[in-house]
Parts: sequence; C-alpha cells; structure tokens
Amino acid sequence: MSDPYDYIIVGGGLTGYALAGRLSSKNSSLRILIIEAGSNVASHPLTSTPLACFAAHHTELDWDYTAVPQQHLNNRTCYQAAGKALGGGTAINYGTWTRGSAMDYNLWASLVGDENWNYEGLLPYFIRTETHYDPNADPAVHGSSGPIYNTVVSRSSPDRRYPLREPLRAAWERLGVQFNRDANNGRPLGFAEFGEAWRNGQRQLASEAYGLSKCPGITVLTNTLVSKVILEDRNGHQVATGVKTATGEIYNASKEVIISAGAYRTPQLLMLSGIGPAEGLSCHSIPVLVELPDVGRNLHDHFCFPQWWKVCHPDKGLAMGTPLWTSPAYAMGMPLDWNAGIAFDQGDAESLKDRPYLNPAFAHAEVIVIYAPISEGYAEFEAAMDGTHISTLVLLMAPTSRGQITLANNDPASAPVIDPNYLSTEVDRAIVRDGIRTVAKLLLDTPEGQDIVVHEIPRPGNTSTRLDLTDEEIDDNVRCAGLTFMHPGGTAAMGKVVDTQLRVKGVKGLRVADASIFPVPIVAHYQAALYAVAEKAADLILG
Repeated sequence: MSDPYDYIIVGGGLTGYALAGRLSSKNSSLRILIIEAGSNVASHPLTSTPLACFAAHHTELDWDYTAVPQQHLNNRTCYQAAGKALGGGTAINYGTWTRGSAMDYNLWASLVGDENWNYEGLLPYFIRTETHYDPNADPAVHGSSGPIYNTVVSRSSPDRRYPLREPLRAAWERLGVQFNRDANNGRPLGFAEFGEAWRNGQRQLASEAYGLSKCPGITVLTNTLVSKVILEDRNGHQVATGVKTATGEIYNASKEVIISAGAYRTPQLLMLSGIGPAEGLSCHSIPVLVELPDVGRNLHDHFCFPQWWKVCHPDKGLAMGTPLWTSPAYAMGMPLDWNAGIAFDQGDAESLKDRPYLNPAFAHAEVIVIYAPISEGYAEFEAAMDGTHISTLVLLMAPTSRGQITLANNDPASAPVIDPNYLSTEVDRAIVRDGIRTVAKLLLDTPEGQDIVVHEIPRPGNTSTRLDLTDEEIDDNVRCAGLTFMHPGGTAAMGKVVDTQLRVKGVKGLRVADASIFPVPIVAHYQAALYAVAEKAADLILG
C-alpha cells in the first residue's frame, strides 16, 4: 500500500493524460498517479514514423477487440480498435481534427440540463487546446497557443499538392454541395478542407503534447492493469479511496479517482468495482455496491462503409504509391484534401422538430475521398498501394442505433463483451444508403468523377456500384462490408451514470472523463472533443 496521491487517473490515454497534464500545470504541487495498461510508445516506430498510422492497428498498441456477431451485418464479428498505450487513441489514430456541430453539443446540454456543455460553453476549451494554422479561419474561434498543433492539408507544406484536389472540388460543387471555409466553427455541413493534428509529419501523442517530461508531480505506471476502484462505506455513502491492480497492489487517493479508460474499459471497470446493473454484476459474483443500471448501455459508434475505385489515369500521379510523389511532404499526413458533411433531408424540417437527429440542419454523414486504397479489415487490398486505386468512406456520424458493454466474467484481463448493435434502426440504414448514393453521383455522374475513376472494385460478394442500385442491393453490400470507424462512446453517459460535474452517481470521490460520458454521438472524429473534455474536467475538479 502506497502513501496517498491526490488524484489517481486510471487510463493514460488521450483524455487521461491531457487531464493530468492540465491539472499539474494549474497546480504543480499536486501528486497525480496515472495508471496505464499499455506502454510508453513515444519512440515506437509506429508513432514516430510518418504515415505509420496505416499499420498501427492489430499491434501491441491496440487492444484489438472483437464485437459480438452483428445481427444487421450478416452476423459478422467486427474488429473494434482501442489504443493500448500512453496516449491512447493518439497512438493509433489517423490524426483527424474535427470539432463537430454546435447542434450536437447543444442537444447534449439540453439532455443533461446544463448549458455549460453546449457548444458555446465548450468553445473556450476547444480554443485552449489548439494551436491552429489556417489564415482562412476565424481567429476568434480558434486557439493560437495550445498544446495540439493542427491545420488543414493545404497549409501543411507548399510541396504537398494532390492532383485530385481541384477536380473533386468541382465535382462537389456540381452536386450542389457548398464549400465550407471552416468546418471547425461549429457548422460542418458542406465540403471543407481536411483538418489534421499532425506536426512535422507526425501524429501527436497526448502524453508528449501535454508534457510527459515537464510535470514532476505526475507519476506514471505503464503496463499495469487496474482490477477495481476501492470503495468504502462511510456513514451509508460509498467513497472511492483508491484502486487495486490486477497483481494486487493498492494505491490510495486522498482527493479523487478519475476513470479515463475509454468507452469499452471504463464501464467494465465500473462494473468490476461493484457499480452498475445489479443483474449484470450478480451473475459474475460481484457484490453490488452502487446500482446504476445504465453503466455499459447507450453505446454508440460511428459506422463506416469503405469502397475502392480504380483510377483512370494512374500515370498522372493521382494516388499513393505513384512514383511521381517524390517530395517528403507527401508523408506529412493522410493523402486527401476534402471531407464533406452531408445532411439527410427527410423533408419538412418543421415536422421533424421533435426528432433532432432527423433535422436536415444536422450533419448526419461524412464522405471522404482518400488518395490511397485504405485496407482496414480487407487483406485482399493491402498490397494495392501502387498508385492505381483510391478509396471513399461513407461515415454514419449521427447513429440512432444503441448497443451495450457487458462483462464476460469478473477477470479484469478479459475483454469486455462489445455489442455496438450497428444499423439496428431504419434511420441509420437510410442515412448510409443516402451517403453511398452521394458517392456514386460524385464519381459516376459528374464529368470530373468520370475522369477520375473507371469503376468501383467491390469486395468479393458485393455488387459493383451503379447509379441505379436498389435499396436492397445497397443494404446487401453494407451488410457484407460495413465496419466501425472507431469512435465509440456513451457507455457511462452524462445524465445517466455521471452528473454534469463528471461525478459518478452514488459515489463520492469518483469521476469519469472520456468518450463514455457522451450522451449522444458527436459529428466529429473524437480527439478534438476529448481534449476539450479533459480541459473542462480540470476546471471542474479544481473548482
């Protein structure tokens, strides 16, 4: 048993380490312990080599989970990524930097009854997080002195210029999709320059950006798995006093324990600690100390449908693998220029006012054209990085389907049982269909698109994309090839499991700070939102 720390943070991922770094910078006298199941990967070749993010999944940097068979995806068991390293998801992600829509955060605030969580309430934390390089963006809504450097592709280097940039711009405009000068201003509808958090050609680990070597009050234990939060009954109230590791060590916290283990591991740890649905705990012989039936529920995740396309003129250097991309600048980030926020318009907005996710002002989906054959999950495409193929991704960003996390057993080393319940609603299936049809129009029904690609290279068993695909043909393709885009959240949702101060209901001295608190999905690639949560959490904790 150790002398007490002031704060113990379980999980040294993006949110956990950023929170620790900010707490320490605000009060250098604090003694903070971070306990991380993975290792310090600052010098690992998969984090220090440009574009190594393409190879980081399914490695020791990844928990490499598998979901249960998905009923609406032909009962396939789908891969679920989760960073297992100091820095968490920043060790394996693609570095995308998007905040999402103000409407998402405003809905969040409305659901939990606290305007501090709306977009305007979080804006100071978005600003505090970043150093933003884009002279076209409004400086009033962007930061200039934060720890995370981010910019748009065209500003990363004068030598990083992709031949498909202007043809795709013209194709989007021909479809009536408007150019958005800054999709990180709370209004992501339209096509905008792709934002990325790369610095000098490398993704930024949260542990490095927030000063692993500059915070003497922070102690870090890596390769250490926490088995439970220790709760004590004090006059009828459960109080978190510390944690116990899988090897039996006990660490005490004089102020608080904060769980930042991610949308999969956070609910698992809560349940292993006796906090959760009574039935789910009792069946694994775990004493129920605090009954919270919503622990593990409300799982939402962004869904992805990838496609591969053969290019018409590979001799023009259109895609990664071409010998014409000789400048080192092409390794400074992902090979693309635009991402497009797409609304799914079901008709009269007035009739949808009580159903916010169907409001046509929402960005329901995202379409990305990547100048490389992204091969995640499909081994048959892994050797095709030869300049002859590009990819498109249709991302379901505002899913209405909800899944859950449950326990496999009471062993903390076991993986949680993950059931995202993808595409369980007709709304989600319709949004994905609409996105796939948008891609078809972009590449097959515009002169620019017709000059870019010959045709789709479908996954074996799928129907090649045509402009007249039926709903049934699209649904069949999606069931065969859809997968996660690795943005899970909601499993310790604010308003259900934690309050608006991030405190776990029914327990003193215990908070949660990670994507599991998101009561609704955010139309964003989550790292920008999670850094803002970490910054806000530091203010909440220190009052």
